Amino acid sequence: MIDFINLYLVPGLTIGSIYALGAVGISMVFGILRFAHFAHGDLMTIGGYGVLTAVWFIPVNPLLLLPFGIALAIVAALAVDQFFYKPLRKLPTIYTVIASFGVALIFRSLAQLFWSSGNQVFVSGVRMPVVLFDTFRISELHMQVISLTLIIAIALHFFLTRSKLGRAMRAVSDEPELAAVAGLDTERVVRWTWVIGASLAATAGVFAGMDTSMHPNLGWNLLLAMFAAAVLGGIGKPMGAIVGGLIIGVAEEVATFPWLTDEPLISPSYKSAVAFFIMVALLLFRPQGLFKGRLL
Repeated sequence: MIDFINLYLVPGLTIGSIYALGAVGISMVFGILRFAHFAHGDLMTIGGYGVLTAVWFIPVNPLLLLPFGIALAIVAALAVDQFFYKPLRKLPTIYTVIASFGVALIFRSLAQLFWSSGNQVFVSGVRMPVVLFDTFRISELHMQVISLTLIIAIALHFFLTRSKLGRAMRAVSDEPELAAVAGLDTERVVRWTWVIGASLAATAGVFAGMDTSMHPNLGWNLLLAMFAAAVLGGIGKPMGAIVGGLIIGVAEEVATFPWLTDEPLISPSYKSAVAFFIMVALLLFRPQGLFKGRLL
C-alpha cells in the first residue's frame, strides 16, 4: 500500500493536475467559442518556455517566475484570437478548428526556432523526496503541483460562481444569443476566456516541464489526454474538467500497478491508451460527461 501511494497514486494526482489545468482552458474555449482548440497544448509549451527563459536570468524556484510564462501565454493567445480566430467566427466551426491546427504548428515551430528542439530542464541535479511520517516519500514538486492545483480549483470555482464576470461567462456559455440580447459584452467575455485559459495552460506547462523536461512537443504530447479530461468532466464545465483530469491521471498510473501478479497490469508504455479508452467509452455511453456538459 505504501508503494502504491508513493509510486502510483501521488504521481497520478500530479499528472492529473497537469491534465486538469490544461483541460479547463479547452473546456472554456469550447463552451464559449464553440470550437475545439487544438493549439492549447502548444500554448502550454509557450508558457513553459517563458518561465524557462526567465530562469536563465533569475535563478530562483521556477514557480516564483510563473507570471513571466503566464504573460507570454496570454499575449500569444490574445494575438492568435485577434488575427486568426476572430475573422473566422462567422464561418462554420470546422474552419476555426483547422486554423487551430495551423496555430499549433506555428507555436511549435517558434519554440524550435527560439529555444531549440532538444530537451532542457529548469533545475539540474537530483531532487530528493520529502519523507513524511517515516513512511511516505513524496517529491516536493509533486506536493507543490497538487497543492497549487487545489488552490486554483477553489479560486476558479468562486470566480465563476461569485464574480460578475464569472456569471457573465457562464451565461455566454449557456445561451450566447440570449446573453448578447441582454447586453452582455461578449467580446470582453471572450478576451477573459483566453486570459484564464492561457494562464492555466502556462501553469500546466511549467508543472509538466519541471516534472520531466521542456521540449517543443511537450504540450502536444499531452493534448489528447487533456481533451479526454475535458470530455470526461463535461465540455463547457471547467470544474468538471478538473475532476476529469484528476481521474484520467490517476487511472493512467493505477493501470500500471501490479494488481494480480508481480507484473504491471498493462505496460507503462501503453498507459496513455487508458485516457483514450475512457474518452471513447464515455462518448459512447455518456457523451455529456460526468457533469452533463455540452455535447460535441
